[in-house]
Amino acid sequence: MSYRYDYEVITQWIAPGEKVLDLGCGDGSLLKHLAEVRQVQGYGVENDPDKLLACTRNGVNVIQMDMEKGLAGIEDGFFDHVIMSLSLQAMHNTQGILAEMLRVAREAVVSFPNFGYWRHRQSILNGRMPVSESLPHQWFNTPNVRFFTISDFDALCEMNGIAVRERLAFDEGKLILDEPNFLASVAVYRLGRGG
Repeated sequence: MSYRYDYEVITQWIAPGEKVLDLGCGDGSLLKHLAEVRQVQGYGVENDPDKLLACTRNGVNVIQMDMEKGLAGIEDGFFDHVIMSLSLQAMHNTQGILAEMLRVAREAVVSFPNFGYWRHRQSILNGRMPVSESLPHQWFNTPNVRFFTISDFDALCEMNGIAVRERLAFDEGKLILDEPNFLASVAVYRLGRGG
């Protein structure tokens, strides 16, 4: 597995033995990591046939599902945590999937590239769409359909009554404490139901 600092943050937020659902799990490497270091009972959700096969090869339980249609068939509160790592920006139904995540789990963990990052802003000022480590695709072949900032996500959570329990922001793996909306390329959130 190649190193991903967001995996380390997520691992710290997951208690040993928890039931975890990973949405857009790719090849299952995060779940495999969590099973090894936290002994989680993990399930992945993926729709890409090649990635489903990769999960199976990695020994990860995986369900084929179109997340745009919600998480039908998964009972309320069944999981301790639902994770969506660097995939939220590829969802059309952002509000719907966040609501579904908090329906089926006690907490949700999401990470996403921050479109407000200063280097991304500089690219736009230079007349080009940003391409970076956190936004690695060109505008014409990106899977991303939502381009939002840390401030946008904070506002969305407030508007939808989602409790932000913890937020960490990073640039090149370094924790950013000051002005994360401007200086951080990626954010990782721990979310809960509001109220």
